[in-house]
Amino acid sequence: MSSPPTRSLALTLILALAGVGVVSCGDDAQKSDSSQITVWSLEDVADRVNATKAIIADYTAKTGVKVNLVAVNEDQFPSLIASAAAAGDLPDVVGSVSLAGIRTLAGNDLLHPDANAKIVDKLGRDTFSARALELASDDGKQLAVPSDGWGQLLVYRKDLFAAAGLPAPDTYDRIAAAAAKLNTGGVAGITAATAPGDVFTQQTFEHLALANNCQLTDDSGAVKLDSPECVEAFRFYGDLVRNHSVKGAQDVDTTRATYFAGKAAMVIWSPFILDELAGLRNDARPTCLQCQADPTFLAKNSGFVTAIKGPNGTEPAQYGEISSWAVLDGAADPASSFVEYMLSDGYPRWFGMSPEGRVPVRKGTPQDKEKFLTAWTTSPAGVDTKKPLSQVYGDDVLATLRRSPDTFARWGLPQGQGKLVGAILGELPVPKALADVAGGKSDAAAAAARARKDVEAIAKGVN
Repeated sequence: MSSPPTRSLALTLILALAGVGVVSCGDDAQKSDSSQITVWSLEDVADRVNATKAIIADYTAKTGVKVNLVAVNEDQFPSLIASAAAAGDLPDVVGSVSLAGIRTLAGNDLLHPDANAKIVDKLGRDTFSARALELASDDGKQLAVPSDGWGQLLVYRKDLFAAAGLPAPDTYDRIAAAAAKLNTGGVAGITAATAPGDVFTQQTFEHLALANNCQLTDDSGAVKLDSPECVEAFRFYGDLVRNHSVKGAQDVDTTRATYFAGKAAMVIWSPFILDELAGLRNDARPTCLQCQADPTFLAKNSGFVTAIKGPNGTEPAQYGEISSWAVLDGAADPASSFVEYMLSDGYPRWFGMSPEGRVPVRKGTPQDKEKFLTAWTTSPAGVDTKKPLSQVYGDDVLATLRRSPDTFARWGLPQGQGKLVGAILGELPVPKALADVAGGKSDAAAAAARARKDVEAIAKGVN
């Protein structure tokens, strides 16, 4: 089963809020048993657990190292890892951890940055996306080894755009113009998240805010959500959803359903929509009138924009999530070789579990620079029906998605505010302020000021 856009952001609680004191094992407590390791994976869906076990079996056959795999529900990970740390019984490796989760582990001194840096260097630093390495680093330390990622997409109806003579919606002005022109005849110009209690709304807004160079904080940690760039992002988003979208609170399910019904010209979603849009999942299939005769109608007539640029943006930007492997402090010796295996021999099968949302950020090897991106392109996607995405969308779309990790951006992480990022994902002050703008209860400046004030209050609790 594919994951929703909130997949990698459910780690919204920081360890300090788990109510458990954190005790680091330390290098002097290095585990002595080199014949086995314990690996926690946040991939806990049954078919992915089985796929991971199969990869591990091959690693064990090759190395003789036994791996105790523990599948952990991402919602329970913060409290479980805190308890394990307090008991001095951390796993050796954690996998499929979000960027916010990695920063939380780092903030509690649970990572082994030297080991993770050595893995990157051994595999070849230049074989990774530079942006992915940057997002998984802090102050010169390689906190984790980035594995794969997904970036937010603006999906649009190419047929409607062509008929109206509109260019691809890759800037604020082009998005606004298309939303206004195509908002007619029972079709909304755009559908985008507005539900104030959803991480999906945070992700969607952050995607467009980053495009306008709206940042959560500056380099000193001062909250900047009331900057001119952010006020403009609030105004832009509010105008779109008030004037050219579907009425009422919209969430991950309703936005997808509206686009799938042919009732919206644009939708902002994650690439996890790709297999569903192609009709490869029975529980989430396109329902538009034309889809009755041709289930692939929307897939054939949809375009995809990755990075977007606002009027104040310095360069096009895209909200992105990176999943990483990380060796933890005090890990047994084979931990590093396991992570190396998962980023080399076992890598195609790992990202092949759900390629629509797992673009490999290790692009290839020193000998074959495109090896893993090539493998990703031909990896079968889907649940009830499996088919390489390239067969549905063509090479041009896949090429765009392959390049997307190089434009990934995130609030707070480059500024060293990982704990704050985790905390605001728990309380969601920005979606709550955004809901006031979307509902016409406040203007953009007031909403931005409220968001800044609320985030500042949260920051005092985590710093």
